[in-house]
Amino acid sequence: MSGTQAPTTAAPRDSAPPLGSRRLQPMWPFSTLAQARAWEREFHSGGHQPWHLDPDQTALSFTQGYLGFQGIGRVSSHTVSGRDARIGVGLSSPHGVKGTAAVIHLVRFGTDRDAPWEVVGTNDTTFSLTRPRYGSIAHSPLLTGGRITGVDENIRVQVRQPSSAAPLGTACCVAAGGDHQPWKERVSFARARDRVLTVVASTGGHIAEVERFTVTAVRTVR
Repeated sequence: MSGTQAPTTAAPRDSAPPLGSRRLQPMWPFSTLAQARAWEREFHSGGHQPWHLDPDQTALSFTQGYLGFQGIGRVSSHTVSGRDARIGVGLSSPHGVKGTAAVIHLVRFGTDRDAPWEVVGTNDTTFSLTRPRYGSIAHSPLLTGGRITGVDENIRVQVRQPSSAAPLGTACCVAAGGDHQPWKERVSFARARDRVLTVVASTGGHIAEVERFTVTAVRTVR
């Protein structure tokens, strides 16, 4: 298990995931359980935003809407077990590329049958983000790093928060490559006001601007 994958929890399948603890961080689309429950009430009264009940659509919305990776618009794998889901997303490319850019880890945010899906991390293989540690307190500048397998890679790192459309900070670009080779970069960020921030590292440039990415969650002091 890589450091960017949300830690495994021993919670029973029908209990609420321990979101908001250092074990699982609510990254997107809801920052708090109160927000998730507010959406449930709106859904029950008027069918508001039903995509929150679909892990595939939630993973794609996270990738395209939150991270801004518009070229990644295809579900490449789908695994759901109880209240836990692992959804692979890949390039929606005219070149017929069939690979996976990232595997998004989601859990149900709450105990209700209609609890929405929440992104909590990624499951990583050939591209990882192991620093900063998942759930740790973040300070600027933030030292990031992990390992990568590839050729002529250029790694961009961003810090994001759900309440802001633009990144809080960006560092570009780290040249990397080889077999399971370490990479690192320092990124400065400002205006953090959400309790949980998303750190995202991406690489590409061979057939698309973003071909692979990995995320982890960090916390602010608040």
